[in-house]
Amino acid sequence: MKTKVALILSGCGVYDGAEIHESVLTLLALAKAGTQTSCIAPDITQRHVIDHATGEELEDEDRNVMSEAARISRGEILPLDNIKAENYDAFIYVGGFGVAKNLSSYAFDGADYDVDPAVIDLIQAAHEAGKAQGFMCIAPVLAARALGEKHVQLTIGNDPDTAAALVAKGAQHIACPVDSIVVDEANRVVSTPAYMLAKSITEAESGINQLVTAVLKFC
Repeated sequence: MKTKVALILSGCGVYDGAEIHESVLTLLALAKAGTQTSCIAPDITQRHVIDHATGEELEDEDRNVMSEAARISRGEILPLDNIKAENYDAFIYVGGFGVAKNLSSYAFDGADYDVDPAVIDLIQAAHEAGKAQGFMCIAPVLAARALGEKHVQLTIGNDPDTAAALVAKGAQHIACPVDSIVVDEANRVVSTPAYMLAKSITEAESGINQLVTAVLKFC
């Protein structure tokens, strides 16, 4: 039986959705590992729509997070609300501002942020079921909120403000270079800085590949 992995996306594009390089690198690593991967996103409206060529907000344009994420998955996408932890062996959350805007309020509220209740429920249900979970780039803010009471060990690289926000939720932050990972054996959680530190797609690749390998070892 193939290992079943849920890849959670938050739209499409670094400034208002899932980081595309991180998403594709993760999909490639999972495909090479022979997993059965499902792409998943919440069926909600984006908080912002950004013109990625100019960086400007398109104030009169609305987009759906799941519809946008389907661009990355070549049309195959599942709504997050329908996902059950027991149906997958592992869960991986990629980064991008969609995590900070659509899956949480971190982009707007900083250390006082909260996370979409459906995302919290999924992370906690997966944890309770002993499933492996991976979080890259800014996505560890989700794990800190959901698993802070478990004192989960996480990394976002070395940014002091973001690290402090994770610690404020109860998580343990561990500084980490771009080409490495942090593995919390007790909580079965793996994290890597990815584009929190990466200056190129090749710099992001090493940590992402290690994260995928480590997550799958838990399965």
